[in-house]
Amino acid sequence: MKRLLFCVINIGTKHPGKNPLCRGRGLGLTKKRKLEKPKREVTRRQLSRWQQQRRRERLILGIGIFIIVAVFGIVGVGWYISQYQPLHQTVIKVNDTKFDMNYYIKMLKLYGGGQSSYYMYGLADEVVKLIERNELMRQGAMELGISVSNKEVDNELKSYDPPLTKDYRDVVRIEMLVSKLGDEYFEVPLFAGQRHIMAMLLESEGQATEVRARLESGEEFGELAGELSLESLSQARNGDLGWHPKDVLAELLPTSTPGEYAFSAEIGVLSQPIYDETIMKAVGYWLIEVLEREEESEEAQVQAILLGSEQQAQAVKARLEAGEDFATLAKELSQLDASKESGGDLGWLTPGMISPAFDEFVFDPEVKLETLSEPIRDDIVVTTEGYWLLRVLDKDDNREISDDDRDLLKGMALNDWVSSLWDDPENEIDHSYLDEEKKAWAIAKAMES
Repeated sequence: MKRLLFCVINIGTKHPGKNPLCRGRGLGLTKKRKLEKPKREVTRRQLSRWQQQRRRERLILGIGIFIIVAVFGIVGVGWYISQYQPLHQTVIKVNDTKFDMNYYIKMLKLYGGGQSSYYMYGLADEVVKLIERNELMRQGAMELGISVSNKEVDNELKSYDPPLTKDYRDVVRIEMLVSKLGDEYFEVPLFAGQRHIMAMLLESEGQATEVRARLESGEEFGELAGELSLESLSQARNGDLGWHPKDVLAELLPTSTPGEYAFSAEIGVLSQPIYDETIMKAVGYWLIEVLEREEESEEAQVQAILLGSEQQAQAVKARLEAGEDFATLAKELSQLDASKESGGDLGWLTPGMISPAFDEFVFDPEVKLETLSEPIRDDIVVTTEGYWLLRVLDKDDNREISDDDRDLLKGMALNDWVSSLWDDPENEIDHSYLDEEKKAWAIAKAMES
């Protein structure tokens, strides 16, 4: 039978565990004293080794942090050099106003968004001129006390359906500024001397003489002008240009020749053929010789002359057949710059490089080499010179100017004013930083999205 241990704890005893009545009896229990581990002595050698190990760890950690920082630094510097810095580099300066590459790219997107790279390369220089022109106008208008506030621009942006984004702010601002200038600065008279004229442009004196004879015999001016005129406005309106002041006629056609005649001619009289040296027309005539042809690669070596009328082309063909030198006549008469500069030699060509009418002769396998073509009409090319037939239907020396003509006159006055700003030596314009390489970079950026 087990013996029980009873501990009686005296309340007054400070250390109840030491009360003799609490000692184990008959159970073999004894209180063990907790043994403390002996302190380990650290030798100087061990301490030195630990300190070296900690230094190595700190060094490795420092090198790791340095490498990470360096990598991010290299990436950051690369991004700064390749992206941030070029975008924020000033590329156009108009007096004290600076435009950075980012602004130039934004304007390229705005005016050429969605277009081909070929179109964008043609647009690049025009956008530079547009930025400079608009800023000259803004500064010039400020000097005249005319401006457009940000609030006015914002309200105008909201008026579109759908509303325009802030990317269009500068475009809308300049449109509003032009309107204000027209209303507040450029004064256009309400009345002016005007003439009502009929007009058509023909390619040669011979053709003009022939058509004039048909008109004299009773054929309608409008019908023949709609069929034959090589000037777009007179052709579209069947020869009837309506009432216009002299300056407007020169802007609409665009040549001063019809206006000069109309304001000195008698009413109802049909003019003789009137030569116009500067007028542009959408027609030309080729004289071509194919020197060599590679049928497998669809290439041909060609010499050609571009002329302004069939009459002239026939005359030049006759001179060539009489023995005159092709290169000499090409340098003298050809209206294609490449032909004029090279004496007619266009080198090796492939289909599509010139025009369908040109290709039809050059790449026809039945055309014998070194055979001079007949004059080949081409409605895609543009040539100069022509002959007008004109008739003044009526005149009025103090007729009210139409709204359209008033707007055109204001536009002409605006262009003259802007030209004066360009020519003002006090206006400093600089876009020298924007070389061809940087334009190409900007075009690539503009086409990314």
